[in-house]
Formats: sequence, C-alpha cells, structure tokens
Amino acid sequence: MPTNGDPLARRYRRLLFCHPRAYRRDRADEMVGVLLDAAPAGRTRPTAREAANLIRHGLRCRLGRPASRTVGVWATLAAVACGLFTAALTTRGAWETSRPLPDRAETAAVVAVLPGHDLGDVDLAPALFTFYTQRLTARNIDNLVFGDGGEYQASSVVAEVTAAPPMSADETLALAQRRLRETGWQLYEPTVGQYSGCADKFCSRITDTTETAVPARRGDTELTLQVRAESPGDTVQLWLNLRRTTPPAVLPTAVVGGLLGAGLGWLAFGWASRRTEASHPARGAVTVLYALTMVLWWAPVLLTVPTLLRHHLGEPHPTWHPLWEWLGQPAALLLFLAGTATALLGLALAAAPRRDPLPTTAVG
Repeated sequence: MPTNGDPLARRYRRLLFCHPRAYRRDRADEMVGVLLDAAPAGRTRPTAREAANLIRHGLRCRLGRPASRTVGVWATLAAVACGLFTAALTTRGAWETSRPLPDRAETAAVVAVLPGHDLGDVDLAPALFTFYTQRLTARNIDNLVFGDGGEYQASSVVAEVTAAPPMSADETLALAQRRLRETGWQLYEPTVGQYSGCADKFCSRITDTTETAVPARRGDTELTLQVRAESPGDTVQLWLNLRRTTPPAVLPTAVVGGLLGAGLGWLAFGWASRRTEASHPARGAVTVLYALTMVLWWAPVLLTVPTLLRHHLGEPHPTWHPLWEWLGQPAALLLFLAGTATALLGLALAAAPRRDPLPTTAVG
C-alpha cells in the first residue's frame, strides 16, 4: 500500500485525478504501488513520459467504452466545439477592455493631419459593437436570434471630410496617404471599386463612380480613408471610418477560455458516455441528441470559415473579424441555441437511472 507521505506517491496520485472517481477508488492504490516499485531510488517527481501517459490514459478512461475505436473522435468534436464557443464568449468580454471609440475631438485631430481639409458631419457610435447601428438591448434579443444576428457588428465613427480648395481624386488620395504616413500611420494596400448608377430618380443621366478605400493603423486605432469620385462633374467626396483594434487582452482570454471550455466539454461527454455505456434506457436517444448537437454547432462554422477566410485574403485587414463571427455567430445564433438545448437534454437523459441487469436464477 503506497504511503501518502511519500512526495513521489502524492504526485502520482495528483496525476490520477484525470481518471474517473470510481476508477481511482478501485485502482489508485494498485497503480501508485506499481509506479513506485518501478521508480529508481531517490526519484521525487514523475518523468514527463509517465505524466503524459497517465494523463492520456485518464482522459481516455473517462470516455468509457474500451472496445470503441471512434469514441475519442466524437469526444474531440464535442470538446473542440465547446472550446471554440467558450473562447468566443470570453473574448467578447475581453473586448470591453478596449478604449471607447473616438469622439469628435479625436476625429478632428486625425482630420487635422490632412492640409486643406476640414471636418464635416460626424456620426458617433454608441458602443463598440452595435445592432443596426444602435446599442444592443433586451428588446432586440428576439431579432438577434431570429434571422438578424448578422447585423451585430463592430461599429465605427464615420466622419465626412471637406476639401478647400477642391482637388482631384488622385491629388486628394496622394496627399492624404503622404500625410498619414508622415504622422505615424501604417498604410495597407488600397482597394478600388467602380460602378455606374442613375444621377436622379428618372435616370436621365448616368454617373460613373470610383471608390478607393485605404486602410491604416496607428496604435489601437484603425482608420479607413474612403475617396469617392463621380464623373461627369468630377465630384470628389472624402470620408473617414475610425474604430478600435483588437485589445491585447483578447488573445490570452481566448486561450484560457478555450482550454477551459474544451476540458469541460470532454468531461461532460465522458460522463454521458460512461453513463450510457450499457443497460441504459436512453442510450439511443442520447446518441441521436449528440449527433444533432454536433450538426447544429458545426454546420455554421464549416459554412462561415471558408467565406470569411476568402474575405480576409481578398482585401487587407488591419484587424481581423472577432472570433464569434468565424463561428457563424450571432448570425446563426438560433442554431447554436438549438444545439445547446439538445446537448442539455442529452445530459439530462444520461442522468436517468440505469437499468439493472436481471438476476440470474440457478437451475437445480
């Protein structure tokens, strides 16, 4: 029987916490005894290989079903999904460490670096993230869930910039880019869009419009300079969009939240797997609910990631879209909530009492 006073035995026992409680109760003393017998004299800590093997064996043991070759795959799918969604939730909280969006004074200071330009109308944002340009409130939750979740987006301050005297679009763009670089802004490759449209409601005159967007970044502020030129008439319009970049707290928060969520997801799946391993009345129902949960959770992710990746590769992004948008949220919030409901229902059914095997009667 291993002694609890031995430091090596205590450390072996800590590693055994990866195993289910019933398993530890029945086999912990035996396992620790074997490990102590195999350890050389004077060792006070388990080797890295021993620790890795005990953790790996413990995590696999929590899944039950020793004859199954795929239960680890299903557990991994559940754990990764839980980790991603938990990381997205925690990063939304970490975004609150960002500075408030620029006010009119800060916006005017940015415009001041452009000689010959003045600040016009400024549309200030009420929050870092808005729903239809307004702060998200409890009254909007139903619209957020039922179809309009894609309208929950990072907001920005939009400022109109006036030029005096008037300059051509090329002159305006060249001057703005040069002055921004001189004042410490890091400029990215501009994107250019062209389209034609009606100049009035009767479409008696067609105008050709060229829009050039120049993204830039300085410190924790992201800027997009938009230059619109219309012809005929050579009308030039200039706008600035200002927003905050991803705060430093987001990445460590995502890592910690993701690992915590993945661990809890693995434990929950393992508990339900062991509960329904045999002689359980809801075994089939729990399996179906698990499959439905994975479809509801993973379908938006698999559809969104390729689209958003092409979007990021197609144009420069000083700041990438937040994690929850890569998971299809909150655009597909209804699917996520439905998947959460099926997962909770599956766990509730797994908690039902197991069917005891019928006693055998000896034939005499």
